[in-house]
Amino acid sequence: MSCRTGAMEERSQIQQIIETLKNDLPTLFEQDISYDIYTPDIYFQDPVNKFKWKFNYRIIFWTLRFHARLFFSEIYFDLHDVARKTEDTIIANWTVRGVLRVPGKARIFFNGYSTYKLNENGFIYEHIDTWDRKPGEILKQFIRKGEDS
Repeated sequence: MSCRTGAMEERSQIQQIIETLKNDLPTLFEQDISYDIYTPDIYFQDPVNKFKWKFNYRIIFWTLRFHARLFFSEIYFDLHDVARKTEDTIIANWTVRGVLRVPGKARIFFNGYSTYKLNENGFIYEHIDTWDRKPGEILKQFIRKGEDS
């Protein structure tokens, strides 16, 4: 009976993490996320950043919000799906799209997914972002006219 209860508690905790991600991610450019689902030594990696520790993790989200407000007249994080893929892995599929505050209103658009790894206590200890193109290709969208991207 205790094994069954433990499995139910684990499923419930993972479901709570999935719900937190579903609530946090769509508004990450407008407001801060919840940090209580992450370990203090959270490791983050995307095609341009790589670091460890929750303090740095908080800074990356602050930086995203700051740059979103500074450089974009519109920016969206479209969350398509968040689901448990294996016992210790959650995957979030998403699209970033926006309009830059530049003459010609260049647009940015790219797809990606986030892989979250869970430790034995049910907290996220690793977050790896994968993009559908290289950062340089994404930056080239800034140079093109809005209609071309």
